[in-house]
Amino acid sequence: MSNHDLNPPDFSKLPSCGDFDFRIARDGTWFYRGSPIGRKPLVSLFSTVLRRENDGSYWLVTPVERGRITVDDAPFVAVEMIVTGAGQDQKLAFRTNVEDWVTADAEHPIRIEHTEDDQPSPYIRVRGALDALISRSVFYQLVDLAEANGAELGVWSGGSHFPLGRVEAA
Repeated sequence: MSNHDLNPPDFSKLPSCGDFDFRIARDGTWFYRGSPIGRKPLVSLFSTVLRRENDGSYWLVTPVERGRITVDDAPFVAVEMIVTGAGQDQKLAFRTNVEDWVTADAEHPIRIEHTEDDQPSPYIRVRGALDALISRSVFYQLVDLAEANGAELGVWSGGSHFPLGRVEAA
């Protein structure tokens, strides 16, 4: 378990500074007061104090205060995947846009949600209650690895099986 998986106990009791003018776009770009934050080390630093409440809201939390921020989709993007092993022994490691590495397993599952127009949006759990949107190119790599089990396509990683979708009959 990494230090990112440890959330402070009940951070909601810390003094709230209200809404911070931060936004994380769907592509992983962080904005402050409407301007993109171009310094990757600064984004990485802010990402270490990012937390998610049970109600789905996102907060930057320091030891003395907290402030709510806007996240358009998921706070991180999985931008690279490394595959080791094969079959049920396979491991899929993902690198995020803030240089975290996580291996898909029971604690870091891959899930697929569908947009209103039925397009897949794939995610992997990376830190505590925080997810990364799996980039389109990495998702295509996942689909290339997928094996059919009846009408369902899926991948193995870290001893867990993750369904990616159903095979359409031709």
